[in-house]
Amino acid sequence: MLRDLFAVIGITAAGAAGATLLAPVVLGMAGFTGAGIAAGSTAAGMMSSAAIVNGGGVAAGSLVAILQSAGAAGLSATATAGVASVGGATGALVGGAVNLLKRMRK
Repeated sequence: MLRDLFAVIGITAAGAAGATLLAPVVLGMAGFTGAGIAAGSTAAGMMSSAAIVNGGGVAAGSLVAILQSAGAAGLSATATAGVASVGGATGALVGGAVNLLKRMRK
C-alpha cells in the first residue's frame, strides 16, 4: 500500500518535471519561436485566425500573444508553475488510474 503511494508520488513528480521540460519544445514545434511565428505552422494559423477576428491585428494578452511571448523569451516563473501543476496533476491521475487497475486485477 505504501509502495503504491510512493509510486503515485513519483509519477506525479515525473509529470511535473516532464511538462516543464517539454513545454518549450512543444511551443517551438507549434511554431512559436525566438525569431517569431514560423511560416506555415500551427502558430501561423492561430495568428491568422486571431487577426481576422480582431480586425487585422493580434490583441495583446490573447492566447497567441502569450504563447509567442513564451516561445520567444521562455516561460515566466508563474507560467512554469502552472505548467508544472498541470503536468503533476496529469501524472497523479495516470498514477492513480494505474494503481486502481492493478487493484481491480487482483
